[in-house]
Amino acid sequence: MLEIPDKPPEGAQKALIEAGLALFGQKGFDATSTRELAERAGVNLALITYHFGGKDGLRRAVVGEVARRLLAVAGAPQPSEGLTPAAALQRLQTILRGVAVFIGTAPEAGPLVNFALAELARGGPMTDLIYEGFIGPKHAELSQLWAIASGKNADSEAVKLAVFAMIGQVLYFRLGREIVTRKMGWTSIGPDEAGRIADLIAENLRLLTEGERE
Repeated sequence: MLEIPDKPPEGAQKALIEAGLALFGQKGFDATSTRELAERAGVNLALITYHFGGKDGLRRAVVGEVARRLLAVAGAPQPSEGLTPAAALQRLQTILRGVAVFIGTAPEAGPLVNFALAELARGGPMTDLIYEGFIGPKHAELSQLWAIASGKNADSEAVKLAVFAMIGQVLYFRLGREIVTRKMGWTSIGPDEAGRIADLIAENLRLLTEGERE
């Protein structure tokens, strides 16, 4: 069971979680030593065991903090019963815009995305925790909203894949930011650029869901 903290970590715990977020995402869990973690965090090595019980416990704490940050941006899953297609579409677009701007502009988004993708690619217990603690419930909510907006079945393969494709669009603008900025002639992806990206993806979402209702 994933423990999602209700507030940000502080002090040595915060420093170690930030170190784990960065190093596990860059090098992978196995290739990162506890000494490297302590040095990056600027704390005594023994504090990893004191606060987290060891390196694996620190990784679980990082997963929990990642889930907390993502929930703060995307919102905890909410019931969608009784929503009209227009209201469901609006909620989908609001969630999408918030995530797109965060992913595109927030300094902490890069390490967060790198860590999450590294753990998901690795598979195993941490992937289970990420899925059960955040991705599974949030994907179910987004699928339900998509189904209401499009008139389709939330449990259908088409809706589930459409939601994954929507998420993939958002992630690409973080993973491919060097290519995007080069092609677009942008010096960076700031709030204005991220806003335009979010507008485009939100409009694509509207066209897709409304097109399925016809």
